[in-house]
Amino acid sequence: MYKNFVKPLLDFFLALMAFMLLSPIFILVTIGLFFANSGKPFFFQVRPGKNERLFKIIKFKTMSDKKDKDGNLLPDSKRLTKIGSFVRKTSLDELPQLINVLKGDMSLIGPRPLLPDYLAFYSEFQKQRHIVKPGITGWAQINGRNAISWEQKFEYDVWYVEHISFILDLKIIFLTIKKIIYPDGITADGHATMPRFDKLDQK
Repeated sequence: MYKNFVKPLLDFFLALMAFMLLSPIFILVTIGLFFANSGKPFFFQVRPGKNERLFKIIKFKTMSDKKDKDGNLLPDSKRLTKIGSFVRKTSLDELPQLINVLKGDMSLIGPRPLLPDYLAFYSEFQKQRHIVKPGITGWAQINGRNAISWEQKFEYDVWYVEHISFILDLKIIFLTIKKIIYPDGITADGHATMPRFDKLDQK
């Protein structure tokens, strides 16, 4: 009942309320990133959602498009702008995903939507993370975020899928707020965000 009926309704109404309340911040961040990223405040990327259906995720663009002399993008650490670093640290980069929730592509709580390139590398166990809609925040995000291994992250994702409940979602929301106030786990060792996942990460 909660998973298939109540949760989708809560997602829509809470996302709508949050978007309305946070609209002043949304506008300010959009303006700041517009100037920092040469008129490109938003980042759009195809991600797999529920049942691996592809959709376009919307995020604030925290990195510039600076390239080296050969036309290749510079490493993430060199493209992360000052305002982008702040936006990412405070998790404001996730704010536009409220639009994805309103569209029905995402949930407020669920496994984070990753790159479609990774689909070919998931084990049968890990594929279970796509049984539900992806979320803006989730069980893995409050238990280490980018500071934990891919294997551990996927274990947290599948655990969430198997234990979805109103109480668990409420707990994740409160712990997410705590993480925003006291941020940690934003980066993996030696990376500006998180290294890519591929078949070499499988044991």
